[in-house]
Amino acid sequence: MTALWEANATTLRGLIDRGEASCIEVLDAHIERIEAVNPAVNAIVTTTFEQARETARSLDNDRARGGALKGLPIAHKDLVPTRGIRTTYGSPLFANHVPEQDALMVQRMHAAGAVTVGKTNTPEFGAGSQTFNRVFGATANPWNTAKTCGGSSGGAAVALAARMIPVADGSDTGGSLRNPAAFCNVIGFRPSPGRVPGSPGVPWTDLSTAGPMARTIDDVALLFSVLAGPDAGIPHMQPEPGASFAPVAQLRISDLRIAVTEDFGLPVEASVRERIRALADALTGAGAIVEEAKPDLTNARRIFHILRATGFRRRFGAMTVAEQSELKDTIRWNLAAGEELTVADYDWVDPARAALIGRIGEFFSRFDLLIGPTTQVLPFDLGTDWLREVEGVAMETYIQWMESCSLITVTGCPALSLPAGFAGDLPVGAQLIAPLRADSFLLSAAKAVESVTGFAQRQPELG
Repeated sequence: MTALWEANATTLRGLIDRGEASCIEVLDAHIERIEAVNPAVNAIVTTTFEQARETARSLDNDRARGGALKGLPIAHKDLVPTRGIRTTYGSPLFANHVPEQDALMVQRMHAAGAVTVGKTNTPEFGAGSQTFNRVFGATANPWNTAKTCGGSSGGAAVALAARMIPVADGSDTGGSLRNPAAFCNVIGFRPSPGRVPGSPGVPWTDLSTAGPMARTIDDVALLFSVLAGPDAGIPHMQPEPGASFAPVAQLRISDLRIAVTEDFGLPVEASVRERIRALADALTGAGAIVEEAKPDLTNARRIFHILRATGFRRRFGAMTVAEQSELKDTIRWNLAAGEELTVADYDWVDPARAALIGRIGEFFSRFDLLIGPTTQVLPFDLGTDWLREVEGVAMETYIQWMESCSLITVTGCPALSLPAGFAGDLPVGAQLIAPLRADSFLLSAAKAVESVTGFAQRQPELG
């Protein structure tokens, strides 16, 4: 029998529902796993084990209580406010910060019966796709602890890959759900903007969104069914959150018209290209209609730069000079970029983005799904803050090496990273992208692709 800590979320829910495992047994198995392997990777940086045991016992004592996530251990990204639990945002400025209120999505997870075991590591304020900060240090890749796990939901991806938790929450601006999923051989799903609402009082942006991470598409859909739904501030729009997204209907591979690109027009390492080609061949062999094609992403880089820099100006521009001096250098660079934006930039960006989205719509009139690399590179050395070069092409900024994700962000399309194989001992992720607002279809198509690959079943040798 598979150990409880090895089981996926939907399996655990079945065991709990049938009375074959109690919530406290599931929790204690995962706590034991965390204590055994977390010291090697530093994924879960704050733990709440005793509080979690109280919750699990309460769930066991109230057998009538249901919930999609009943008894499932979860750790929340350290950017997400959690009531009474230290939340640092990876910043020395908030090293001892303890929020008084849970974020809306944490409230939803708790209402669905999830059991919080702690917080997962993130880069400072989630900036950059390498998980390290001056509060907790770096998080290592479980497949090779000398390598990075990516970011910014790096702690979440590592905790999942190392079987410390069965599901995790994360967030994504330029790839922060997708990149660490690819580097750690798990799934990270960036939903359409607005599917997962932010918390009251937090300015909304369609550039950033929260989303689920897991090891199977069914588990991703399970958590998404809890996270998705109307804003809590609209009382008359409160159907069961996300009810239409789980369970996932599997499509037939032979029904899919799939466009595949090795590079999106970007520099991509040969080993990553090889795995994308192999996936395309496997899908063709399974009966899919596969064609080499990529959308016209002209201006996507500048659009992303303007929108991201605007967000940094809003987030950090109001800080005092002393507070800004405590920010890491890459955040200060992004803040400065926001302050340098002109009226001409703002006049240009919306029409340019509208044109881009129009071209994406035309592209998807010919294809059901677009598949390309999630990352342009394999996981790199843990001591490297960001890559200065990819395949001989200089990277001018700390986010440019992740444009395979950030260029997709500005299209507004839902996207996820799915395990696509290994280059040596290091995972490679394939990015699956669906038309605008086609979240449910994307999950169904991803499940069909997942049935062909099976790479997510592999787990790293830790402990």
